Amino acid sequence: MAAAAAEQGKGKRVQPPWSPPEGTKHSRLCLYNSLTRNKEIFQPQNGRKVLWYCCGPTVYDASHMGHARSYISFDILRRILRDYFKYDIFYCMNITDIDDKIIKRARQNYLFERYRENKSAPDQLLEDVKTASELFSVKLNETTDPDKKQMLERIQNAVKSAFNPLQEAVQAKLPTEEINRCHETLLEEAKDLLSDWLDTKFGSQVTDNSIFSKLPKFWEGEFHKDMEALNVLPPDVLTRVSEYVPEIVDFVKKIVDNGYGYVSNGSVYFDTMKFDSSEKHSYAKLVPEAVGDQKALQEGEGDLSISADRLSEKHSPNDFALWKSSKPGEPSWDSPWGKGRPGWHIECSAMAGSILGESMDIHGGGFDLRFPHHDNELAQSEAYFENDHWVRYFLHTGHLTIAGCKMSKSLKNFITIKDALKKHTARQLRLAFLMHSWKDTLDYSNNTMESAIQYEKFMNEFFLNVKDILRAPTDVTGQFQKWENQEAELNKNFYDKKAAIHEALCDNIDTRSVLEEMRSLVSQSNSYIAAKKSSRQMPNRLLLENISSYLTQMLKIFGAIESDDSIGFPVGGNSQNINIESTVMPYLQVLSEFREGVRQIAREKKVTEVLQLSDALRDDILPELGVRFEDHEGLPTVVKLVDKDTLLKEREEKKKIEEEKKRKKEEAARKKQEQEAAKLAKMKIPPHEMFKSEHDKYSVFDENGFPTHDTEGKELSKGQIKKLKKLYETQEKLYKEYLQMVQNGSAN
Repeated sequence: MAAAAAEQGKGKRVQPPWSPPEGTKHSRLCLYNSLTRNKEIFQPQNGRKVLWYCCGPTVYDASHMGHARSYISFDILRRILRDYFKYDIFYCMNITDIDDKIIKRARQNYLFERYRENKSAPDQLLEDVKTASELFSVKLNETTDPDKKQMLERIQNAVKSAFNPLQEAVQAKLPTEEINRCHETLLEEAKDLLSDWLDTKFGSQVTDNSIFSKLPKFWEGEFHKDMEALNVLPPDVLTRVSEYVPEIVDFVKKIVDNGYGYVSNGSVYFDTMKFDSSEKHSYAKLVPEAVGDQKALQEGEGDLSISADRLSEKHSPNDFALWKSSKPGEPSWDSPWGKGRPGWHIECSAMAGSILGESMDIHGGGFDLRFPHHDNELAQSEAYFENDHWVRYFLHTGHLTIAGCKMSKSLKNFITIKDALKKHTARQLRLAFLMHSWKDTLDYSNNTMESAIQYEKFMNEFFLNVKDILRAPTDVTGQFQKWENQEAELNKNFYDKKAAIHEALCDNIDTRSVLEEMRSLVSQSNSYIAAKKSSRQMPNRLLLENISSYLTQMLKIFGAIESDDSIGFPVGGNSQNINIESTVMPYLQVLSEFREGVRQIAREKKVTEVLQLSDALRDDILPELGVRFEDHEGLPTVVKLVDKDTLLKEREEKKKIEEEKKRKKEEAARKKQEQEAAKLAKMKIPPHEMFKSEHDKYSVFDENGFPTHDTEGKELSKGQIKKLKKLYETQEKLYKEYLQMVQNGSAN
């Protein structure tokens, strides 16, 4: 009755009030913006759409690891923004196929090949190299950069080393074959000298435009092959300078019309002072402190554009070329100002502007492009569009050094991408880049690559172990196992690591921290697996599958895994059309179980020959096929598909370790034998004889052979006698032991 009354007092029952959980603060993606030199919250201009322009290569030679540094890094950033943060990215990249470097290299290659085809006589080659060396010496003496000077000196020394043998061979009238060999060696070593000299002499006579397009076309093709080999995504749009000359001319015209450019002697220059004095504009936003750096400005103008007459055309030394009037020996296009060609900086502005419009979200390039290239791009683009926000976020990848030394194509200190891929896989190179901040200097060295290789191996072993666990037979319900404290703890760590990885990615795409968090998660998972196996329990399949699938997905996002495999690295290379693992693993599993059964019988029957055969199958035969059998006492054999070369390398290392152990064992046995022999030899000496051979110390001995005087005839002190007496007594004991051994017949 009381309960009923209380119920009635409450009136009609209703749901109690509900309030949402407070939740936690969400981290937002921040990127290091060179325009502010700070990490800034990334906010695209138009929803989740991201307009992105990346400076492409100047294609006049083989792509090198400096290119890889930039393009792999931007590929990683692009993939993470697209596949992790789910931005809709429109990615544009250019190819610079008109440039002072290309013109000069194309001309020199053409002239040198013609010179080679003419097959000059040995005397003529010697004379030409002498003349070219004089010009080269002037260049060397004028060079102030220590690295460049060292490089030029190396070339000069190599030429001298090749010059003398040919000269001596000609003077000695050696056989034609020997003279020809020396002739070819000098021609190769003197290529740079002769090319410079020939260009100075005949460069202005090269007028065929196809000569200037053939070189960049070839190297662009090689660049794309290298990018594909590195698993770098192609751009959505690729622009070539040679295809955008009309757009560049229109772009320059508008800058002049807007009052920020001027015509001088057929060339067009950007007026930096006029631009900077405008209220809405600012010159050199990225590196304002570099304004006036004439060395950097002249490098930006190009070798063919810094002659005295060219420099005198400018209103200010800080002004830069938008359009260059072509000299004899240079390609040219029609323009309102006469025959000419685009300046370096204008190409990116015109091409990016025509594709992405008046403002882009991200512009990327190498750190060394900040000034003058990117600052000039910004200035001329904002002069064209009359805005102050052509680029919202400027991202610059860090330098690449080689074993601590500056890398430079012009200094001939570089490693080509093709050569790098002969030593390491594309995945290993990418992991090395992931293990470093994208915006800081990366040192490409043996230590760097060894760290990447070990990381790959560590992750791969985990994936293989999980795959082995997942292959263990179970019914449908058996895959769902009860969770104990160990599972709950590992799952908590899993979610903690996922949160930490998200935080790291939000913090300027910190892949270095991400990879460390992933390594830590694998270590925790390995400890869990080991603990389960040591207690003869099956690890939780679904939990390990979730962890390994997540790690695989992250590596796919980073571009380190190309295949569709749900767990781990692909087996047999990425070009395979079939899943080798799912095809061959059932057969290997049967082989493993059969072998285990045979081994069990062989152990029981003590048939050592069969055990040796099963070991040979594991150690010698299967590694040749890329298969690893891991035997564990009291547990089923673990079957893993591993890269054949990796297994053979492991086998060699194992062999070396075993040989080293054997050598150490033999060395220890030999030392022990020597010690025992030395001890026996010492035991054989009677006490009364032990001091008599030491004539350099003692001169008089008593009837027991004990010394009483030193070499000068002085009596030994009490302290000396006391020490010697101890030695004498010790020897007495040893000698008695020896006599006992002789008596027992064990003295040998």
